[in-house]
Amino acid sequence: MRTPSYEADEHHVSYDFDTPVDRHGTWCTQWDYVEDRFGVPDLLPFTISDMDFETAPEVLSALRGRLDHGVLGYSRWRQDDFLSAIVDWYRTRHATEVAPESIVYGPSVIYQIAQLLRLWSRPGDGVVVHTPAYDAFPKTVAAQDRRLLGCPLGDWAELERLLALPDTSVLLLCSPHNPTGHVWTEADLDRVAELCGRYGVAVISDEIHSDLAHPPHVHRPWALHGSRGERWAIVTSASKSFNIPALTGSYGIIGDPGTRDAYLRHLKEADGLSSPAVLSLVGHIAAYREGAPWLESLGTYLRGNLQLVADRLNTAFPTLRWTPPQAGYLAWIDVRPLGVDDEALRRELIETQKVAIMPGTAYGSPGHLRLNVGCPRTKAEQGVTALIEAVRAIHRST
Repeated sequence: MRTPSYEADEHHVSYDFDTPVDRHGTWCTQWDYVEDRFGVPDLLPFTISDMDFETAPEVLSALRGRLDHGVLGYSRWRQDDFLSAIVDWYRTRHATEVAPESIVYGPSVIYQIAQLLRLWSRPGDGVVVHTPAYDAFPKTVAAQDRRLLGCPLGDWAELERLLALPDTSVLLLCSPHNPTGHVWTEADLDRVAELCGRYGVAVISDEIHSDLAHPPHVHRPWALHGSRGERWAIVTSASKSFNIPALTGSYGIIGDPGTRDAYLRHLKEADGLSSPAVLSLVGHIAAYREGAPWLESLGTYLRGNLQLVADRLNTAFPTLRWTPPQAGYLAWIDVRPLGVDDEALRRELIETQKVAIMPGTAYGSPGHLRLNVGCPRTKAEQGVTALIEAVRAIHRST
C-alpha cells in the first residue's frame, strides 16, 4: 500500500496516482486477457472500465482488518453498518434522503437489472435504452427475452415515441451515461420522469458512475424523481468510484415495497444469493465512511488526464474540438471528423502502436473510440500519443 503524503497544509492529504502498479499476472481482465477481445497479446490496454489505481488506503486497511479476524463465514447485508453507510453517503454526497428499508443487496448491478426486468416486463416487451449503449445492456435485455429499443441520446421526440409504444415496459437509464459520460440535468430527469409516468413505463437507473461527476456537473439520483409506490429502482455500487469490482457486490434502492419483497424473495429462494461477500460489505462501508478525501483527489487527477487528452488531440487535430466528458474516466471520442476508416484505425492501433482501445462499434457507434484514462498520467500520455500517431500514419498512407 502506498501511504498518503502530506503537503504544506497539514490537514490536506495527497494520494499517489502517478506510480504505476503492475497488474500483470493477477488474472486481470484488462491486462492479462486483452487477447480475448483484440486477438493479440501484450497490448497496452485502455479498455475495461476499471482503473489501474490501488483503491483508497482506508478501504485496504479495513479489508486487512477483516482478514485478520480470520473467520470468513456467512454474513448479512441487512444490518445497520452497511445500510447507514449508504444512507449517509447519499445524504452528504448527493443531498438525497434514502430510506434504509428501501435498500436491497445484489451480487452485481447487471444481476439486479435482470431481476427487475423479469419483475416489471414480460417476454417480448420493449426496453428503451439510450444509444450509444453500454455493451452489457443489449446482452442483458436479450437474455431476458425482451426487445432492446435504442434511442439516440438527446432525441426527445424519439424517446417519447418509444415510451408510448403499447408493449414498452421499462426505461433502462444510464446515469451518468456510459460510454459518453453525459450527466443528466435536473430538468432533463424531470422530463424523463414525466414521460415515463405518462406512459406507465418503469425506470431502472444504473448509477454506478454517479460518484465521478466532474464539477460543475452534478449527479442527481433518480430517487429525487420517483415516488413511493411507483415502479423505479436505482442500481449501483462503490465498485467504479473506488475501483473494487473484484470484491463483487452491489446494492439497489427500490421505491415500491411489493417489488422489493419480490426481488428479495428471488434473490434468496430462487437464486440462493442472499448471503453477501463479506469483503464487499467491508469495502463499501469503509469507502463511504472514510473514502471521500481519496475520491476527491481521484476526481482531480482524472480531470487532469482528460484535459491532457483534450489538449493533445485538439493540438494535433484542431477540427476535432474534443471536450472531456461530464463524468467518469472514459474518453468517448468521435473520430469521424478525422476521415479515417474504422478498420484501418483498429489495425494501426493494434499492429503498429500496440495498444488496445475500445472501438465504438462495441457500443453501437461506428466512428468512435472509448479510451479509458483511469490510469497514471504516463500511461494516459502513451494512449493519446498512440492514437495521434495511428491517425497520422493512416493519413500518410492515403
